[in-house]
Amino acid sequence: MKKTQTSPELLGRASRLAARLVPTRGALRALGVALATPTEPGAPLLAGARNRWLRFLPYVVALGFVCSLLPVTVTVLVQDYDVNGALAGALATAQTAPLLLAVTRPLQAWWIIGVADVFGAIVLLGGDGPDGRSWPWTPMVVVGYLALMLALAFRESRKALLGVWLVTGAAGFLLVALAPEHDTRIHILLFVLSGVVLLLTATLRERGDAERRTQEERARTTLLEERARIARELHDVVAHHMSVITVQADSAPYRIPDLPEAAREEFTSIAASARESLAEMRRLLVVLRSEGTEGERAPQPGLDRVQQLIEATVRAGVPAELSMAAELGDVPQAVDLSAYRIVQEALANIVRHAPGAPTRVSVRAEDGGLVVVVVNGPAPRPSSPLERGDGTGHGLVGMRERVRLTGGTLDTGPLPDGGFRVAARLPLRTDTGTEELS
Repeated sequence: MKKTQTSPELLGRASRLAARLVPTRGALRALGVALATPTEPGAPLLAGARNRWLRFLPYVVALGFVCSLLPVTVTVLVQDYDVNGALAGALATAQTAPLLLAVTRPLQAWWIIGVADVFGAIVLLGGDGPDGRSWPWTPMVVVGYLALMLALAFRESRKALLGVWLVTGAAGFLLVALAPEHDTRIHILLFVLSGVVLLLTATLRERGDAERRTQEERARTTLLEERARIARELHDVVAHHMSVITVQADSAPYRIPDLPEAAREEFTSIAASARESLAEMRRLLVVLRSEGTEGERAPQPGLDRVQQLIEATVRAGVPAELSMAAELGDVPQAVDLSAYRIVQEALANIVRHAPGAPTRVSVRAEDGGLVVVVVNGPAPRPSSPLERGDGTGHGLVGMRERVRLTGGTLDTGPLPDGGFRVAARLPLRTDTGTEELS
């Protein structure tokens, strides 16, 4: 008897075959993961449509398929395939009702319908036999399955779609192997049609996604161009004038002889305010000129600088005082900045519209929130057009926007004595679970 020996050539062939099987096994594993990991359930199809009625169209279509296929499936199973009425009803429901789920969770719906379709084919084979009738899939199964393919192609990844198509073919061919004597052309038809539907729909979806990304990129480019234009205007006009104010205020004591000490202090205060405004303007320019959020890394003012606002307000001729708790707890950065800006805007409004009015600023922590109150009394004299300036009137609007973004509330309005009150309540927790404070 001739002894078989393992040659180096045979070992080489075996190693090459193993190398081919490894990526195949990895690809199958990737398909399995894709089938077992559906996309996160999100908005239904056409959820972004502007027409409200169009957003309900996927539900209407799915309900139409269910209402038409369910009774027909029950009737055909009972009359043509001699299936028990209760079993036919349960089977038809499992094969059609999940189409409603497919509007938002198509892969989960596919698992339910796929198992129901395979079970239904086995039931039909185990009965009196599908002789002369379509098998392993009934016409209603084909129609419902193709509708499900549409929903899948609009939502799932390419790997998941490929896995669905391969599993469809494998399940059908295994069932056909159980009864090769029957006419199984309906399976070939379903296999081909499902592949065509998946391919065409996925291609249309990817083309739509590409067009949407192109539109978003155009909108982003337009936004960046507009931001750059605004930055240029701020740099060339506003920043230039602020620089001139700073230079004039700093040089006034040297240019004007015998300047009183009070005037020197006033010019020093003006120069300091102008420099601070110019520094904030430069930070804003960095934000406008950057594509991302790099500009936000610059330190932002907070409650620790409210005292400086009070001192600047007093120098402007408004008797103001501050009452702020020594311990406010852990104040989030967004709340800290918003509280500072609210106080800043409120004091600026008092200087412009109620010069000389006694003002009190209060900042305290209360019931899990930060309460900021700015109250001024009646102005001893009406403000002049020069003091009011040419403000845009957007101060209170900006306050409300800041408060809304942090999830708080804002209450503003005149007082009976002729004064004005601004009260903001900001949550000290800005996570997604924070409830809006009243």
